[in-house]
Amino acid sequence: QVQLVESGGGLVQAGGSLRLSCAASGRTFSSNAMGWFRQAPGKEREFVAAISWSGGSILYSESVKGRFTISRDNAKNMVYLQMNDLKPEDTAVYYCAGTRGIYYYSSAGGYDYWGQGTQVTVSS
Repeated sequence: QVQLVESGGGLVQAGGSLRLSCAASGRTFSSNAMGWFRQAPGKEREFVAAISWSGGSILYSESVKGRFTISRDNAKNMVYLQMNDLKPEDTAVYYCAGTRGIYYYSSAGGYDYWGQGTQVTVSS
């Protein structure tokens, strides 16, 4: 079965950095768009970043643009999210998501596969 497993979350001080990883298994996503979302307590799931199958096209939410970098390694079936200059408002559970198609979306409804999430907590 298809699995997306996130790792790399944790507790960090404001201004710090974390690198999230998403390992895919059960199918290859080398031809599919991938994305990262996050959900803070009491809030709806929010788009963070998305990347095309080749990595040649990337989209970021305005709230993370310039601080976060999404990347992928198709040979390893991995997707990454480098998060720099973290702020307390970045605190959330971060989810990796995959599509069956080649297009990425900023809406959660566009994704077919989801990981279980990894907690990121940024202290002030």
